[in-house]
Formats: sequence, structure tokens, C-alpha cells
Amino acid sequence: MGRLLEPVMLRGGVQLANRVVMAPMTRARAGEGDVQPEYASRYYAQRASAGLIVTEGVNISLEGKGYSQTPGIFTDAQEASWRRVVDAVHQAGGVIFCQLWHVGRISHPDVNGRTPVAPSALRPPRAKVWIHRPDGWEGLIDVGEPREMSREDIQRTVGDYAMAARRAINAGFDGVEIHGANGYLVDQFLRSTTNQRTDDYGGSTSSRLRFLSEVVDAVASEAGAARTGVLLSPFVEYGDTNDPEIEATLAAAASLLEGAEIAYLHFAQLENQHLHRSPSDGSTLMNEVLKREVRDRFGGTLMLAGEFTAESAEAAIEHGAADLVAFGRSYIANPDLVERMRLGQELSTSDRSSWYGGGEVGYTDYPAVASASQAG
Repeated sequence: MGRLLEPVMLRGGVQLANRVVMAPMTRARAGEGDVQPEYASRYYAQRASAGLIVTEGVNISLEGKGYSQTPGIFTDAQEASWRRVVDAVHQAGGVIFCQLWHVGRISHPDVNGRTPVAPSALRPPRAKVWIHRPDGWEGLIDVGEPREMSREDIQRTVGDYAMAARRAINAGFDGVEIHGANGYLVDQFLRSTTNQRTDDYGGSTSSRLRFLSEVVDAVASEAGAARTGVLLSPFVEYGDTNDPEIEATLAAAASLLEGAEIAYLHFAQLENQHLHRSPSDGSTLMNEVLKREVRDRFGGTLMLAGEFTAESAEAAIEHGAADLVAFGRSYIANPDLVERMRLGQELSTSDRSSWYGGGEVGYTDYPAVASASQAG
């Protein structure tokens, strides 16, 4: 491999050993109190050769939790459990950011005992959440009916983001990523279809961007702009998120985030009928006009995720489409993904039945390939 495995520095000075990112992936291993188990330290440390690890989504509050057994960072015990993870990654030579997550309306009272909240009281069609009940039953259920957030709710939630960022930095994380994608709370504010407010948090593009702007400011005040990333996504699977204004909104968001001087902008690109691949120039799953707009408007590090291979990732970097490329499912069964890329090794396949929930099986027990010296 060429540039993909070269070192790179994020805007603000965080040094990465290469341009390969372990993407955030929900694994649902948290125990009582949404605390990470001891073996989560091994899971993340095994993958520390990535230039950057972005953790699974971490709940900023109980209200922000939408799926069972997902970890939080709003209590002392949760913070302590993440400190063990961070220490293990650092000892293995890695860099790790904590992804700050509030699901908004994608929740159910059976998950967190709370009524879901959203910019507008609109229940998403077809959306489901994964739940593990005390009697042992687990599976997908329809989301609950949300309530519209008051201004007080909004300001309280912005404060929750700030407190979560403070706890993440206290736990030793190298930075944080704000989850603003995939139909969760920040994304719900951005879309004209899910945000039908008539106050200054809805309506115009600038008003729909206000919540994102306030969250970024609050998080950066705790973590520092140079240690703050933002995840956005153009397309989401739920029917009422197919917003005809979303590309213009995300282009405007790129300008806003450039003004905030954040470390990186991360685009998760979800495949649908509006998208296309163009492997020859490394582009994948994202409208070309939007991609150029983002590049023109955002001068910081740009990360892309979306079913990349090592070859298409290399092409994306070589042609300037991305500075970093995030890999998700490939990291489940290939903890040493960077080494496999370097050696041209075939990738292992993960067991889908162990993606969510359970213990160390299908989590920490995937083997690494032989080192280059052993292979020779």
C-alpha cells in the first residue's frame, strides 16, 4: 500500500501513524450501569495499529440511550471503565476518540425508562431498536412515540454533550467525535423532514444548523476544537429522512464546521438509489457535487466511510477525495487490519451472530496474522 499507510496529522496537531481509521461500531457488550466490561480493553487494544480508533457510540445521558447494553459516559463508573480502555489502547501505541451519541427519537421506554425526545414529535416509520430484557429475551422492537423537545430540553441536552466531552477527556481520550449522522438526534435537527419546528431551531437551513452549532461549541469548550470531530451522513434508511434539502444543508454544515476549526469531518455514506460508485477515482457512495462542495468548504481533515476496500481507500486518498478512510465490519474479524493491508493478506470473515451482545466470543477472540518476519 502507498499513502493509506503513511502518517498524517489532524488539524490541531494530533499525530496518526496511518490514514486507516477503525470506524465506530455498536457491539452491545456493556454491563450493569452501562459500564464497559474489562475485556473491552482487550478488544480496542487489539486494534490499536489503526491510525485512529473511534469508539462505538457512547451515550451522553440515559435519555440519549436507544439500544440495550450500549455503554455510557455520564457516570463515574462509566468514565472509569473507559479509562481502562484508553490506557490499554495507549499502551499499545494507539490513538482513540470517544464518539458522543444521543439517539433522539430512535429509542423506547423499555430501553431507558424515558419517552424518546426529538426536534418534532414525529415517529420514524420502520425504525426499530435492539433490546435485551431482564428475562433474557432479546430482539428488535418498534421505537416509541417521541415528544417534541422544549427549549429547556435542548439546552439541557447541549449541557449533556459538554459534560460527556469533559468526562471523555478526563478518561484520557485523545479527542471526541460528535455523532451527527444516521438519523440520530443531531441529524434529526438537520433534516427538514424530521425537524418541523417553527422556532429558531427549525425552518431555514441556518436555524436547522443551530443545534449542531451549539453542540460543537459546547463540546469544543471542553475537549478543544483540535480534538473534536463530527460525523455526518447524507442518506438514512428511514422513509421520512429522505430530505430533498439535505445535500445543501450538509454543504452549509461543512462551512459552519470549518469556522469552528474542528479536527476532522467524517462522512458516513449510506448506499441508496441516489448514490453511485466510481472506483477509478476512489469515490464511493456519495454524490460527487456534495463531495466537491465539502472539499471546497471544509479545510480540515476529511474522513470517509462506506464499504471501502484497501484498494478503493488508497485511490480515494491518492485522488484527494479523502484524507482518512474508516473501516467498520472489516475490523471485527481482523484486529490487525493495517498489518493485513501491508502484507496483502486476505481478510477474515466475522460471525454475524456475535456482532451484538454476548461476551468475548466473536469480540476478542479473532486472531492476528503472522508478522512480516514470521511470514518471511
